[in-house]
Amino acid sequence: DNLDGFVGQVLTAEAINKVKNIITHLAYDGSSLGMVDPMTYDPAAGIRYFPHLINVDEAPVSGGMLPPKPAGYSVADASSWLFDQVSLIWGTLSFKNMMDPNNSSDEKHLAYHSVFDGDPFPADMSVTGQPGPYDLMKGASKVIFQNLMAMHFDADAGTFVDTSGLDNGAVTRGSRISSFNAGYVLVVLRLFAGEFAGTPLENKARNALQAQADFILSNLADSSGGFYNEFVLGSGPDTGAKTALAQAGIIRGLYAAYQATQNTAYLDAANDGYDFLIQNFYDADQHGFHTTQGVDLATYTPRIVAALSGALREARLVGGRTEASTIYAKFWDAVANRMQLAEAEATGETGGDSDGDGIPYIPQQPDGVAPVFASEAIQQLSGPTSVDGSGGSENLPRRYSLEQNYPNPFNPVTEIRFSLPEAGKVLLEIYDVTGRKIATLLNGQMAAGSHSVRFDARRLSSGIYLYRLSAGSFNAVRKMSLLK
Repeated sequence: DNLDGFVGQVLTAEAINKVKNIITHLAYDGSSLGMVDPMTYDPAAGIRYFPHLINVDEAPVSGGMLPPKPAGYSVADASSWLFDQVSLIWGTLSFKNMMDPNNSSDEKHLAYHSVFDGDPFPADMSVTGQPGPYDLMKGASKVIFQNLMAMHFDADAGTFVDTSGLDNGAVTRGSRISSFNAGYVLVVLRLFAGEFAGTPLENKARNALQAQADFILSNLADSSGGFYNEFVLGSGPDTGAKTALAQAGIIRGLYAAYQATQNTAYLDAANDGYDFLIQNFYDADQHGFHTTQGVDLATYTPRIVAALSGALREARLVGGRTEASTIYAKFWDAVANRMQLAEAEATGETGGDSDGDGIPYIPQQPDGVAPVFASEAIQQLSGPTSVDGSGGSENLPRRYSLEQNYPNPFNPVTEIRFSLPEAGKVLLEIYDVTGRKIATLLNGQMAAGSHSVRFDARRLSSGIYLYRLSAGSFNAVRKMSLLK
């Protein structure tokens, strides 16, 4: 209706002005903040990027009740964070669908034209001779992508690193690659390649996407179907307890990589990752996810909720996992909706901030909850259970796997998890580093499914120990560290 249209125009104007402010005032060359011109920008001639944290000096606006205006800016943290850049470019992309004056593909696209290209917003440069919203968003996307490639992409390793910076104009890259960031950069590269189709930037984006996806399969995937939390160049993967954030981020990214390339290796890895997530993190009774594998107290943040939601959505739409939509809905009912802080009549608010918790009163929403998302929530869970709670064969592991024990290092008790795609004899043994057998934890028939065994080492001395699983033709050995 007209009110929605007005609100949409206000939000659009806000977004346009924020992006314009960023490229006009917040581009950093290592010594000062200033402007970057998307039309002429070339990182090879001097990088201008958007740093992680900027202080804003505020000044009052005449009129009393208006918000303050920025009077000056200074850099508080000069490093470039991959997640910052990915988030920003995700916001500036999709300009073609909404702003391209030549896009007449369907009514949904045409409906945006009056908002972006006509009154009350300027038309594009081809009409007026001056950059308009379409040119602004396209130019900002180009600048951010150029900086991603120049500052965060390690061409030798074939991956984007989490942080980088400038030292006397030279790029200094970090060595850490978090799985969440590695996955979400794939999502953005796919979108970018589509928006810049037919330009030289399209091929650069597609080549970087393929390199990043291949890096994930080679360095962040383990034999269980899950993914390590991070990888450090020159060191290796983090083999500690896996997190739901890492799994969800890479699942989401690999589905995007498959959509961009049609490489079924990416699809298979994404589906294996989804299966691993459900089997090892999802509690079907509580409809929640363990945020750290083996830890029954889940700690949710908006980022984790968003990442899980994105992974579940793409598992259904791209991966064909039909039960994912049901899990999605139940997860939102049990967790996400409860994280929306309902500060309205239904919770006893009478206006202002009558309960004194710092969250102001807002009018009642149609669904009974207010759109104010809590920064953190916790949920007590039991062990992961099958999707339907019955342990049916459709939820059995697809492969043998032996997980890293958790916790590790441990003192004196740890848990060893493993998965069996079919029933059979299982032998689980503990050895010291000399090869001497210390204990036999299992030796007998076991049903197919995911299992865990508790190992108590209170009688052993500190040191490195090995645990070995034999099941059918599968054999695997992992190290664990007892630290007293």
